[in-house]
Amino acid sequence: MASSLGAILLALLGACSNDHGSNAKLPAPTAVTPQNSSPAAAIPAPPDSGPLPAIDASRAMQYVREIVGFGTRPIGSEAHKKLENYILSHLKGDDVVDDAFTADTVEGKFPVRNIIAKYPGTKDGIIVIAGHYDTNYPLRNVGYVGANDGGSTTALLLEIANQLRGKKRDGYSVWLLWTDGEEAVRTWSDSDSIYGTRHLADQWATDGTLKQIKAFLLTDMIGDADLNVDRDHSSTPWLEDMVLQAATRLGYQSHFFGREIAVEDDHIPFMKRGVPCADLIDLDYGYNNVFHHTPQDTLDKLSPKSLEIVGNTILETVRLLDRR
Repeated sequence: MASSLGAILLALLGACSNDHGSNAKLPAPTAVTPQNSSPAAAIPAPPDSGPLPAIDASRAMQYVREIVGFGTRPIGSEAHKKLENYILSHLKGDDVVDDAFTADTVEGKFPVRNIIAKYPGTKDGIIVIAGHYDTNYPLRNVGYVGANDGGSTTALLLEIANQLRGKKRDGYSVWLLWTDGEEAVRTWSDSDSIYGTRHLADQWATDGTLKQIKAFLLTDMIGDADLNVDRDHSSTPWLEDMVLQAATRLGYQSHFFGREIAVEDDHIPFMKRGVPCADLIDLDYGYNNVFHHTPQDTLDKLSPKSLEIVGNTILETVRLLDRR
């Protein structure tokens, strides 16, 4: 049984069942222990030299509009397939690979496809920047378009690809990962959720890729006009500290870590295998999380400024990791 504090936290996060079935990203009952974390004091303070990152937030917001235009996009749907093709159309000429498989779920078998775009660097090692592109399956028949939850991260990764494309990286290779099957098909549980990243973490553990990953930066629900990114106790402390360091250099610190929670999300399969992870998530979407996993998750609740804040902070975090 959860403690009273845990029950209050669950209520605040809106993780309880709604009229359309529960499928929330739940606070974990306990934080996953990072296997290769280090104290914040061990992070060297890099010089503040170098240009400040600046994504094109208007372009990123236009991507969100176009993505939402496909309608609801759960795994197995025609709109989901259209979105796959949309993502790939923006990655023409890039080094793109698929991790495609069939997921055996409580609602039957579904095709799942993680999409990975690779941008090489001069240092040995990989920084992964990830976000899911599927939308909530139980809400597929109620007009749910997932503008924030699925749309915002899909679009932001496309804009980050624009920033990386054609530029020689004096640092680690960066892999952008559009994860699939993040949402539960019935009710969130260890077995009914994050189908894509559970499969990919297994694949990368087998082929040796996992050992090359220096950091896994996950984005989720980051388009909220009232942006407040949570500090996630299920992430790696030193990497979360570095995210805050990056945000502070850019003057965005007031949008980060005002609240501390533990979140079950696409990073958990990598955390369990010792990969340093940071989940950049705003799991308070509307007062008392009222818009999360409802048909009210629409474009009017989003802001290009929020996309700019998170996108620039991610790119600055990559710069700090390159020099760490």
